[in-house]
Amino acid sequence: MSHRDLLRSLFQAAVDAADPAKLVPRHLPPRPRGRTIVVGAGKASAAMARAFEQSWDGPLEGLVVTRYGHGVPCKQIEIVEAAHPVPDAKGAEAATRMLQAVHGLTADDLVVALVSGGASALLVAPAAGMTLADKQAVTKQLLASGADIAEMNCVRKHLSAVKGGRLAAAAAPARVVTLLISDVPGDDPGVIGSGPTVPDPTSVDDARGILARYRIQLPPAAHLDRSADESPKPGDPRFARNEVVMIATPQRSLEAAAAVAQAAGIKPVILGDSIEGESKDVARVMAGIVRQVKRYGQPVPAPCALISGGETTVIVRGKGRGGRNVEFLLALAVALRGLDGVYAVAGDTDGVDGQEEIAGAFVDPTTWQRARDKGMDPLARLADNDGHSFFEALGDQLITGPTLTNVNDFRAILVR
Repeated sequence: MSHRDLLRSLFQAAVDAADPAKLVPRHLPPRPRGRTIVVGAGKASAAMARAFEQSWDGPLEGLVVTRYGHGVPCKQIEIVEAAHPVPDAKGAEAATRMLQAVHGLTADDLVVALVSGGASALLVAPAAGMTLADKQAVTKQLLASGADIAEMNCVRKHLSAVKGGRLAAAAAPARVVTLLISDVPGDDPGVIGSGPTVPDPTSVDDARGILARYRIQLPPAAHLDRSADESPKPGDPRFARNEVVMIATPQRSLEAAAAVAQAAGIKPVILGDSIEGESKDVARVMAGIVRQVKRYGQPVPAPCALISGGETTVIVRGKGRGGRNVEFLLALAVALRGLDGVYAVAGDTDGVDGQEEIAGAFVDPTTWQRARDKGMDPLARLADNDGHSFFEALGDQLITGPTLTNVNDFRAILVR
């Protein structure tokens, strides 16, 4: 097996470990006396809905919203496709209909919420007084600011009529069971998809602090000083009959990849499932660990695979075609400068890095020189946040198509 094939198999193992078709049927709630309504949002939500529908032995109805290109056919659950990462009218319409679908339920009814990464952008219902254009403007600023996912989602929750527990509050007194696929560091249910069905411990003051920290300007209609902007908190009786089940996490996917490396005779080292920070900074740290392995055999001797997950960020300063995984890899290639015996893959497990329909890319000892031979300056491409164009020119992109799941970013560095 070639180095690239091995890295691809590690990535695929991580994706397979979060396959909704395998996981959802293991976590079906008991049938209720009343209605069963399925709602949900996220890049994996359509695949989760299909798995639920195929396993459920009673009547049901529902609506979920997923990213364009991530839909799958269902018979009883309506699938809506909308825009990500900047929301659009399709997502706003779906959120309004979802709130209407859970309104007026009784204690005999069951709401099953299928939530995965991407729900924050896909399930958009602007707070009172705001417009969709206002939400789009704030989202674009957040994405370019370098704020981490918890910070972005704190702001989103306080500018929303559906996030931060408001969807579950609208469904009370029905029982709400949430099946989650985590794509966030720490697997906090309140951060995954901005927590539409769980109480929110963050506050309006927290959101205001984040906006100030990153110098993000709110539209005039978004004051964040009204009592209505505060989200439902832990202890709210409307959550008394709620249950949250985490069916897939980044850590479990890293462990699946590690098992594949072990079977191939490569010592796996899981560095962490919640690594955050600027992509370029994380790449420099990883390059330092690689050099420690090569020079001193620490923390383990080669051959080894350094495996990690989490969500890095990119402060966008250039005008190139970028994403946080290709930004990481380009910075890694710059830091290693063709170091012999080092091969890497990084990709988003949903199959889309940034706004490109490309999961990520590969780096090997020839990356630096091949780029120079093609007339590309890797440093200049990095400064322009142009990772996708860089790896496209080299033919080194990782292309999977929509994987219909999402446990965030996956990185593996093979050191020989």
